Amino acid sequence: MAGPIGMLKQHDLRDWAQRQTNCHDYLMHGSSILKDAWWQLNCDLKLRYPPTFEIEDRIIKSKFYTFMEKTWLLQQLVVAIPLYVVGGLPWLVWGVCVRVVVSVGGHWLVGFFAHNNGQKTWHVKGAAVQGHNIRLAGLVSMGESWHNNHHAYPGSAMLGIHEDEPDIGWFFLNALHNVGYVKNIKLPEDLPERSELLFDSKFYETKYRKGLKPCRIVKAT
Repeated sequence: MAGPIGMLKQHDLRDWAQRQTNCHDYLMHGSSILKDAWWQLNCDLKLRYPPTFEIEDRIIKSKFYTFMEKTWLLQQLVVAIPLYVVGGLPWLVWGVCVRVVVSVGGHWLVGFFAHNNGQKTWHVKGAAVQGHNIRLAGLVSMGESWHNNHHAYPGSAMLGIHEDEPDIGWFFLNALHNVGYVKNIKLPEDLPERSELLFDSKFYETKYRKGLKPCRIVKAT
């Protein structure tokens, strides 16, 4: 989809748009599933008056991030060459081409449903788009499908913040943190309070009353 800086720009644009009172269908996954698939997987949105995002110097001037940004397409060679040497063209096709199509398509599919249907723990008042948690995709999406949590705490590295929300991406990130490769991790408890963030009382009635603990990090209000 892009390198780390390109992904940062795409994500910031989408998050900014979804927090407005009105949002374009492209940025909110607001069209039919077939139309949205065509838009997201084949098209790009060009804004006449795009918002300005200022990326921190520690990112935009990082030699590591700029190298990753310039070479993100070439990075497939790290996998492609060994696969071709060992298994020839079939291994190359399945190990690179099919894998990329499935992973990018799967990322879009989770995003489509996570912005349209599913369970909500939180409601962001005034936002045109609400995130939803897609429980069935919790494991295979590396935690991405706990999207209602992400809309509530967009700066949190942990997405599966309740005790019954497995988040493999967080487990991996936390392991890297423990060995010193990742620093400055932010969790919900580290983020400022948001007056527009409302707790869903229906979620409390259906889950907390059955004995589920509210959250490892956040307490119910």
